[in-house]
Amino acid sequence: MEENSFEENMKKLEQIATELEKGDLDLDTSVAKFEEGMKLSKKCSEILEKAEKKITVLIKGEDGELAEENFVQNEE
Repeated sequence: MEENSFEENMKKLEQIATELEKGDLDLDTSVAKFEEGMKLSKKCSEILEKAEKKITVLIKGEDGELAEENFVQNEE
């Protein structure tokens, strides 16, 4: 199964939020949509965390020049 992109997940999450805000769904459908939305929200958070790990951090070198280093997060 192919993973959806962050943007696709966010679009689907927005659709779910719109459906829930309308208030015309029955309780069971609302709960199912809410659960789906929570899963999508968690997936978006995971995608963002992965992206943050890939971010490069610009640091000022000893000579005043900017140097680029890979962002390293301590793995526990």
